[in-house]
Amino acid sequence: MKARQYLHRKVRPFEIKRPFTVASTLARMRDISFQGRNLATAVDVWMNAIADGATIFFGLAGAMVPAGMRSIVVYLIKSRLVDCIVSTGANLFHDCHESLGRAHYIGSPNVDDKKLLHAGVDRIYDTFAREADFRLTDGFIADTAALLQKRPHTTREFLFELGRALARGRGPEGILSAAFRAKLPLYCPAIGDSSIGIALAAGLNAGSARFLFDPVADVRETAEMAIKARRTAVIYVGGGTPKNFIQQTEVTASIMGHDVPGHEYAVQFTCDSPQWGGLSGCTFEEAQSWGKIAQQARQVTVHCDATIALPFVVSALAELGAASRRRRSRKRPH
Repeated sequence: MKARQYLHRKVRPFEIKRPFTVASTLARMRDISFQGRNLATAVDVWMNAIADGATIFFGLAGAMVPAGMRSIVVYLIKSRLVDCIVSTGANLFHDCHESLGRAHYIGSPNVDDKKLLHAGVDRIYDTFAREADFRLTDGFIADTAALLQKRPHTTREFLFELGRALARGRGPEGILSAAFRAKLPLYCPAIGDSSIGIALAAGLNAGSARFLFDPVADVRETAEMAIKARRTAVIYVGGGTPKNFIQQTEVTASIMGHDVPGHEYAVQFTCDSPQWGGLSGCTFEEAQSWGKIAQQARQVTVHCDATIALPFVVSALAELGAASRRRRSRKRPH
């Protein structure tokens, strides 16, 4: 085997030169190594999925909203750079919280947490929030649920109604209200594992009628979305339940009797490693053994804090005109 089979693309030292834009900077990073190259590749894979008219599933884990990432997700919704969002309940609770005009605050991990407890302040690493304000948000969620029909709801239906209620208010646009206005499906498969679940349980304890979810209907709906799609793409911020829920759409569709190839474009931003066996660090190659990711998928894993990666990648998408390309790809006959 000849060395030249491997040595065909040179590493090019990154140069500081004009134009000093996000997209051009990332473009020059295609020829460096490590996570810099992967970050540039993430833009390319996402743009290819857009150009190919793929249905894009977006998985949102972690504490991205308290960390200041929610306007990025709102931009993705409004620009239709994603077609379906699966999120943890925590992100959606914090989104609701900010849409009601409440805030998260710059804090520090180097603080006496016992003193925070006595002050009524909750900490998310280096971010603070007022516990009393969280409880007001709990009340809003419980009151909204109390007005809904007494029947089992998918999480999509419930979050749609929560977004509708928030859209009536004067608070800033958030994920829930933007998804409602765009009629973009939004799912939360582990909704009980969050402050939304706490709010609904507290509402029940206070005398509200019992609120029921139909989580299996969520599974069926997302599988049908994958079945109807010309091709699918996945973008994962972190891992956890949102990642697995989206991954399994292809398996569910197959068991339902449909011939699906697996997701054909795949990007993940993660700080986790595969050797511990958890899904958050699971490689796309491992997912191919399940048929979740297509054998010839264009894919990249960026081992990077999403609060670093997302602002750069989505800013580059905006600069490259991804939204207008998305509109053109949707007009083409598929």
